[in-house]
Amino acid sequence: MKNERCIYLAVTFAIMVLGLASRKYGDVLPEFIVEYSGDALWAAMVYWGIRFLFPSISIVKSVVISLLFSYCIEISQLYQADWANIVRSTTLGALIFGHGFLWSDMICYTVGGLLSAAIDSRKVILFPLKKYI
Repeated sequence: MKNERCIYLAVTFAIMVLGLASRKYGDVLPEFIVEYSGDALWAAMVYWGIRFLFPSISIVKSVVISLLFSYCIEISQLYQADWANIVRSTTLGALIFGHGFLWSDMICYTVGGLLSAAIDSRKVILFPLKKYI
């Protein structure tokens, strides 16, 4: 179990790095990747973070919890109180809470969460990672 937690934590941090890189180096990436990868990676990060925090719960429960959390964060963007917008105007606040509600973000969250669950369940094997998964 401890070894799994280390893997889950490492994957969570790797996804964080990829997500930040997708924003920082967006000028050299294809527009589609820049537009949608950050949200899919965000939901994937939440999924793997849930797996790290609660490694004994099932993959199904993990994906449901992570998607509900991601959806709630997105829906919270409909709330535009001054104090909430002040939090969102900070770098960390923007990364965590975003700015405005978009249906496309909900789709990206779903893709990121479901793909993470599929990888976690070994139903999707990424060729270069095959020996590690």
